[in-house]
Amino acid sequence: MLVSLTSRYVAGNKKDVEVLQRIFAALGLEGGPSPLESGQSSSKSSAVFAAALHSFEIVSAPGGPADTAMFFRVSDPHLALRIVKQNGGEIIAGPSDKEVADVGFRVKLPSGATVQFGALHGASVLLQGIAGSLDATGKRFGIVVSRFNAFITERLLQGAYDGLVRSGALRKDITIVRVPGAFEIPSASRMLAETRKYDAILCIGCLLRGDTAHYDVIVNEVTRGIGQSAQETGVPHAFGVLTCDTLEQAIDRAGLKMGNKGLEAGMAAVEMANLQKNIGGKGQRPSGERSKKNSSSKPRSRRKKN
Repeated sequence: MLVSLTSRYVAGNKKDVEVLQRIFAALGLEGGPSPLESGQSSSKSSAVFAAALHSFEIVSAPGGPADTAMFFRVSDPHLALRIVKQNGGEIIAGPSDKEVADVGFRVKLPSGATVQFGALHGASVLLQGIAGSLDATGKRFGIVVSRFNAFITERLLQGAYDGLVRSGALRKDITIVRVPGAFEIPSASRMLAETRKYDAILCIGCLLRGDTAHYDVIVNEVTRGIGQSAQETGVPHAFGVLTCDTLEQAIDRAGLKMGNKGLEAGMAAVEMANLQKNIGGKGQRPSGERSKKNSSSKPRSRRKKN
């Protein structure tokens, strides 16, 4: 969603920071309060967020700028406008919905300062192609999660689920299937895909390297199985299976300094579901249905011999 932004914004007060935190969290950015700098009064607050290109910081300071001091470029201005409205952002009257994609929109903060959201222009437009949006409205998703290494997989599951809901998916349209281990993920995801009820499948698991060759065998089979299921059913599969050498690496990728790979899998599933719709593909009919249809078809009548 957010692809370009300023590195630091000085807000007028703490309420500005709170509003921006809600908006950025809804847009899918990970972040939170940053440690107060030495000598900083309790009336000030700050927050740090990680965006697509780099991280940025918001700090409050009395007498902050009243004019537009923060500018964002977004990949989907219409979706950004809706998310901002849903999270308490006051939209300044301006362009119509049809013009939002060209000129963007402005958000008024409690202090009176404004934040500008704009679309990609210039050289970036020349490179545009068919892509899927991060809007999960009306989509159905299946999540296959391994119980083995649940300390990690449950955190990945929470990240994936949160990402789907924040993107507009309804809770009733998200089905969670639990399997014993990562090896069982491909078969379970295949079963979900062949029901034709889901727009995308998320595969969540965690494999940690041991002292034997077992790790390499399982990693190869799980990767091959998930890819084969996606290709043969035509239903997008998001790969959220961690393959780490140590537990520390897995923890870092389940919500700490390396982000949450479950959330990334959720965003990938939403984008691929919309991409398939934009391209026009509906996926292949499961092989079981094809064989059943072929077997039930009537044989051709033979011409009687005189």
